[in-house]
Amino acid sequence: MDRKDFLKKGLLGTGMFVTSASLANSMKNEIDEIEPLEPIGYNHLPNTDSKIKENSVLHKADSRGKADHGWLLSNHTFSFANYYNPERMHFGVLRVLNDDKVEAGRGFGTHPHDNMEIISIPLEGDLEHKDNMGNTAIIKSGDIQVMSAGTGIMHSEFNKNNDQLVKFLQIWVYPKKRNVTPRYDQITLDTTKSHNAFQQILSPNADDEGVWIHQDAWFHLGTFEKDTEKNYQIRKKGNGVYVFMIKGSAEIGEQILEARDGFGVWNTQELPIKILKDDTEILLMEVPMTM
Repeated sequence: MDRKDFLKKGLLGTGMFVTSASLANSMKNEIDEIEPLEPIGYNHLPNTDSKIKENSVLHKADSRGKADHGWLLSNHTFSFANYYNPERMHFGVLRVLNDDKVEAGRGFGTHPHDNMEIISIPLEGDLEHKDNMGNTAIIKSGDIQVMSAGTGIMHSEFNKNNDQLVKFLQIWVYPKKRNVTPRYDQITLDTTKSHNAFQQILSPNADDEGVWIHQDAWFHLGTFEKDTEKNYQIRKKGNGVYVFMIKGSAEIGEQILEARDGFGVWNTQELPIKILKDDTEILLMEVPMTM
């Protein structure tokens, strides 16, 4: 399989989140017309609002793609399903960043994925997971869920509660190895480690803190008080870092970010961060910029 086929398989073979086979079939022709940009890398317009224009990209919260399915409200940082934006297909190997709200008692019916690393970060409520590997689990705020889809998995995700929303981040990362054995894992974080500090929640190494994936990526979460200052150090040469502001405000790389803004930076060794509001929560995703 050549590089173009790999990228297309990564987009089309993962199985978009759908609730029925009939909907999947109705979407097939439309989805098949989408050609991923090649190569994976600097797929974004320069950031004209930052002093480091040539090495960064800014995605304001209100610029994201929006989907309202009644039971599901989703904001898409990158192209996904019916939101197609050729300038926002990915940031390096970071392919999907969806900010989802699922109504009480509703959810994603059983659907397939393959050859993608899928990470879920619950923000509020309880999300029930079931898959064809025999896993049944509930994840909630403070948990991290990861699936290596590999040769193929089937799973469902439902709001466990009948009286409140589930809010979670759904993240897809292209793997560095195809057709690995599918796997599922979840952990509960010690959130005291993320107070005024970036806690590692994901890495390429099974023995490190957090969950692990088949990619040279590192994710960190932190919740900060106003005026806290940090410098994030890039773990691997050639990686970039994508910042997602869960809440609050911060100045990052001379760019002011507010809640739900996204900011990607590359060709740098460190990222200076100054917190502007109390209770600011930040997700940092360091990923390879090329494959």
